[in-house]
Order: sequence, then C-alpha cells, then structure tokens
Amino acid sequence: MGPVISETAPSASEDEVVGALLALSRVFVGLAARSLADLDEEVTLPQFRALVVLVSRGPQRIVDLADELAVTSSTAVRMCNRLVRKDLVARQERPDDRRAAWVTLTPAGRDLVGEVTRRRRTSIAALVSDLSITRPLAFASVLNALVEAAGEVSDAEWQRRWSNAVGDDDASQRDC
Repeated sequence: MGPVISETAPSASEDEVVGALLALSRVFVGLAARSLADLDEEVTLPQFRALVVLVSRGPQRIVDLADELAVTSSTAVRMCNRLVRKDLVARQERPDDRRAAWVTLTPAGRDLVGEVTRRRRTSIAALVSDLSITRPLAFASVLNALVEAAGEVSDAEWQRRWSNAVGDDDASQRDC
C-alpha cells in the first residue's frame, strides 16, 4: 500500500486537496460558530481562540498572545479586557517581569472551553460516523500532519494539557 502523502504530488492533485480543505474549513467555521451559540456567556470566535491558546500554551503575556492570534497588541489588550470582565481570564503580574501583563484562564474560562469542545467533538463525531473511511489510521495520520504543519498540538497533547489546566479536582471536565 502506497503512502498517503507524497512529496511529488502533481499540481492538479494538490489543487484538489487545497480545494477540499478549503471547503472543509468552511464546514469547520460553521461548526465553530454553532458551538459558541446559546452559551450563557457571549464569546466571539477570536475570544474563544484566545481561551484555547491559554489552554494549550498556558498563561501568556498579552504581547505573546497577540502574536499567537496574529493581532496587534492593542487588539489583544482590548480582547483580554473583555474576557476579564466576563471572568473568563485573569490578569496577573509576575514578580520577575512587572512590566508585562500576563493572562490565565479562570475556572469559568476552563468550563466554557470544556463545554464548547464537547459540543464540537459531538458534531465532528456525527460527521465522521456518516463517512465510510477505508483506512481510518492513514486518514488520521494525514489530518495530524496538517495539524502539526499549522503549528497546533495534537488531540492527545491537547488532552494532556487540558487535564493539567483542569487539575485533579474536577474529573467531570476531563473528557474534552
């Protein structure tokens, strides 16, 4: 059985892959928007992305969060101010770096990320259950390669970091 990813794929095939991924990205944007609907707390997609970064990378200086989100520092400051008002993140000062503002998730922020992630997992599982994938491990391998190429963490690493963010005291939050 040949490789799923080839270094020398023809350009037309690459265009087909790019087109399929572009269509899939539209599907996932819709899933993301629906997963944020009807929450007790109104959160925009960029704000949610900031919360996800805080789960996957831990507490961040606002300037580093801005870089990760590809926004200006002033945009990140305003976003964090809104998230602080919603009690989803907390602002902290570090004794070793009093010039920089750090943000970290609050328990309410962790709860929100957990709820949204569960909603997304349910929606994605429903999509996958309708597929007939002949080589699921190869398919997952290709998807994980894309995740890695985008600089994101794998689901296994996400689960590990999520467990660390939640801590040992809240087992109900672990399956995200």
